[in-house]
Amino acid sequence: MTRKERFLATIENRPVDRPASWLGLPVPEAEAKLLEYFAVSSVDALKLKINDDVYAIEVPFHKAPANHIVSAFDFAKDDVNKYEDRTLTTPGFFEDETETDRVDDFNWPDPKDHMDSDECRAVVEAAPQDYALLGVMWSCHFQDACAAFGMENALMTMLTDPEMFDAVIARITEFYLEANAIFYDAAGDKLDAVLIGNDFGSQQCLMLSPELIRKHVFPGTKKLIDQAHERGYKVIHHSCGAIDSIIPDLIELGADAIHPIQALAQDMDAKTLSQKYSKKAAFCGGVDAQYLLVNGTPAEVRAKVHELKELFPTGLIISPSHEAILPDTKPENIEALFAAL
Repeated sequence: MTRKERFLATIENRPVDRPASWLGLPVPEAEAKLLEYFAVSSVDALKLKINDDVYAIEVPFHKAPANHIVSAFDFAKDDVNKYEDRTLTTPGFFEDETETDRVDDFNWPDPKDHMDSDECRAVVEAAPQDYALLGVMWSCHFQDACAAFGMENALMTMLTDPEMFDAVIARITEFYLEANAIFYDAAGDKLDAVLIGNDFGSQQCLMLSPELIRKHVFPGTKKLIDQAHERGYKVIHHSCGAIDSIIPDLIELGADAIHPIQALAQDMDAKTLSQKYSKKAAFCGGVDAQYLLVNGTPAEVRAKVHELKELFPTGLIISPSHEAILPDTKPENIEALFAAL
């Protein structure tokens, strides 16, 4: 099978020659370690060497200082300028606001001012076309809503002034729908799938009730998923943590795969998910990035991959259980992961 065929068959729970795989997104320090270990000069060369299936394309977005679409909004009242230092816990612009007409007082960025259609088209066309091409959209409307108030204030506002919270998250969702449309128009039918999502889970449980997520967050999620499906793209929905109780909701909303199967989070082990959702959903992740890839041996990593292949002969894109490969991940364990496939 080609990489694209393997990716699509895995997501659609059809038979495959082997499960599809994805390296994820190494952070710069981890990337340097991987390139040195594998004796290659680029991530593209690394992906060829390990025989990866998915090629991630970051959305070109230019707005200082971060120049990244997940940092499009300057909500923070405190001086938080660097992308690496951004936080959900700093007070946000809407911290004390209760009037919904104040939503327009924020200096909302216009995606057209920070995205160029020709550049978007160029990055898609420059990607190796034999991979499954994944647009990394994020579209994290819930996390941005938390930053808009400051996280504690956001969750309290959701309870005490839901109309205000809904007005803010709806405006954020509108921004992402507009930004995504620019990228999708440029990408056309060359794109195979998109990655969107928000973090809802802690290690043990959800950070807020399923009912609140369904009422205040999932209406926007549905719009974002439908927008991608209208273009013919598969949708991988991301959320870290223990999210088992809302996996049926994500399936109903139309998510084609759920990422990243945080392997050590409560009820997120591959065996449990296979038993509960086999043929009902597809997943991406599964190889523990909290302990195994950091402290385990290559033999233990290989054993885990073989276990995952038994549990999910299809329906699982095997990948580290977080999209960001961090500097403490052992390169030899990444080697073992892909060799075992």
